[in-house]
Amino acid sequence: MLGAQGYGTGIVGIMDKVQNEHVDVTIESDNENITDSINIVEGVTSVRDGVIVPAVGMEFKDVTEMFDFYKKYAYGVGFPVKKRNSKKGDDGAMRYVTLTCGREGRRIGKTSGSLRPQPTIQMDCKARISASLDIYGVWRINTVHLKHNHKTSPSKSRLYRCNRELSVHVKRKLEVNDLAGIPLHKSYNFAVVEAGGYEQMSCMEKDCRNYIEQVRQLRLGEGDAAAIQSYFSKMQAQCSGFYFSMDLDDESRLKNIFWADNRCRQAYKEFGDVVTFDTTYLTNKYDMPFAPFVGVNHHGQSTLLGCGLVSNEDTDTFVWLFSTWFQCMHGIAPQGIITDQDRAMQNAIQLVFPNTKHRWCLWHILKKLPQKFGYHEDKSGIFGTIHRLVYDTHFVQEFEEGWAAMIDTYHLHNNDWLSGLFENRGRWVPCYLKTSFWAGMLTTQRSESMNAFFDGYVHSKTTLKQFVEQYERALRNKVEKEFQVDFKSFS
Repeated sequence: MLGAQGYGTGIVGIMDKVQNEHVDVTIESDNENITDSINIVEGVTSVRDGVIVPAVGMEFKDVTEMFDFYKKYAYGVGFPVKKRNSKKGDDGAMRYVTLTCGREGRRIGKTSGSLRPQPTIQMDCKARISASLDIYGVWRINTVHLKHNHKTSPSKSRLYRCNRELSVHVKRKLEVNDLAGIPLHKSYNFAVVEAGGYEQMSCMEKDCRNYIEQVRQLRLGEGDAAAIQSYFSKMQAQCSGFYFSMDLDDESRLKNIFWADNRCRQAYKEFGDVVTFDTTYLTNKYDMPFAPFVGVNHHGQSTLLGCGLVSNEDTDTFVWLFSTWFQCMHGIAPQGIITDQDRAMQNAIQLVFPNTKHRWCLWHILKKLPQKFGYHEDKSGIFGTIHRLVYDTHFVQEFEEGWAAMIDTYHLHNNDWLSGLFENRGRWVPCYLKTSFWAGMLTTQRSESMNAFFDGYVHSKTTLKQFVEQYERALRNKVEKEFQVDFKSFS
């Protein structure tokens, strides 16, 4: 084994040479697996077609340098890479790491009954390298497996997620063009021409679209965030019951907003037993999902119990929103909450409202039937059976026996979607939920009707400050309609 210092110097020299020639690294055949004929000798650097091959004994100053090296090797060979696992020592420092082919692992789950199953790149490939940190603080490769159980394609390397990135120059161009109103597909085509062709691009159009969507969510007009805070502060001064919270990112840019006036908070005390929650892309300048909490009042009307604008729809965002709303409502959780089947929402509800009954929107489930079984020769029979089981069964045993008969009759034993619904039947089937109070609600339609109501007050150029102001006008209109219904019932 070569010493750490001498070996490292040799590797650095060769790697520098490859870095300088990285753009020119190509391999003729898309299907050629160049790792088949490589012999690894400990302490010896093997180079083929300009690609340095990993070998036992190679040393690196840190994990980042080793990961970059393995990525360059994988790029030349034509396979994706990922960091599989790592272990830390007693001092909290990383001591062991494994880098694998991106097709490592095996997909877990039953075979779907769909004619178009979701694709997977997981093929249980064993190609990998493992390394550990020695007492001198040097990372040394301990094991190397180069053989893949699938074809590799260097020409496709640029499309693997681990190799895709947007340069600072491309990001700037996209942002400027977006502000100028230039469609994204034209901006991307310009970037392709400027780069000298698709082969020279380090990103896909989808990456550019995702980046612009993120920028739009976080981009605020000049003084917009300060204007919102000033507006909310003014509202709070006028009414001590007004509540608001603003969530900022690491660069102090606005991510999420929540607010509720005193009327919402008082209404929750009376009508907060059951709440529906849904997010829709209510039109506004930043395409931020509008997230209202909605209940039902004594007239059967939808009543707003607080709302937010969020920049993302992941678990962390919903945890922040639910926790903020929970605090606003004096720490009183609802007895029941109705949402769609969104996994992030479900995770957040379990964390913030562990004792609240969580019901799935029945309409969202049933509307997926044509999508899931439109191909099936007995689709009409399946649709009719599911609707009868949902609406006409009154006892749990009756439902379960009918469900089992349907599965047998139409040979749906391997359908993952139906299996998932049955496992979670207590969240959406009425006969399982009839012992709990749901204020007559089966769906999130209340939230959607509230979104439609506000949608008449905003448009594509509405800034966040204007949105909040229009929200106040819309809410006053809704309060007036409720007052008129009160008058009718009084007289």
